[in-house]
Amino acid sequence: MPAPERSAPEPGAEPPSKSEKKRRAHAAQDLGEALIALREADLAALQLPAALLEAVREARRIRSRAAAVRQRQYIGKLMRQIDPEPIRRRLAARSEQDAQETQRFKRAEHWRARLVGEGDAALEALAALHPDLDRSHWAALAAAARTEQPAGAARQGPAGRALFRALRGLLG
Repeated sequence: MPAPERSAPEPGAEPPSKSEKKRRAHAAQDLGEALIALREADLAALQLPAALLEAVREARRIRSRAAAVRQRQYIGKLMRQIDPEPIRRRLAARSEQDAQETQRFKRAEHWRARLVGEGDAALEALAALHPDLDRSHWAALAAAARTEQPAGAARQGPAGRALFRALRGLLG
């Protein structure tokens, strides 16, 4: 029986070292950890292979520490069998989208605090940024939020939440 032919390695291309293989395995397992931490809707949107998707869902159900470690290793093994770059790109895009949403939230929160705390001065600053702003409507929203919020209280009442929603729509 003839010996199986081995393909000649490409000139200058060396196989990955043991350390590089280990780094890749850890990176795949870390990516699997990130998948486990995702919400179900975000996980479904990634369009993962069926076996990987089921393994991630199973990892969420496992309560035994040792079994969870084995399941995470299994997920790492499955991750090494596929190209992880599309998943990384989708997770990075999702992370960027979350960061933008957080910035929008903070911007609306900042303007609500200014409108409640500063009153007309903040309304003038907002109107300078948005010239088509209906000042009387926004003044009424801010005044209602100002009257319902006790001094130093962190929680907003219905008028404060309405002002916040209006700001998110305006700044959004």
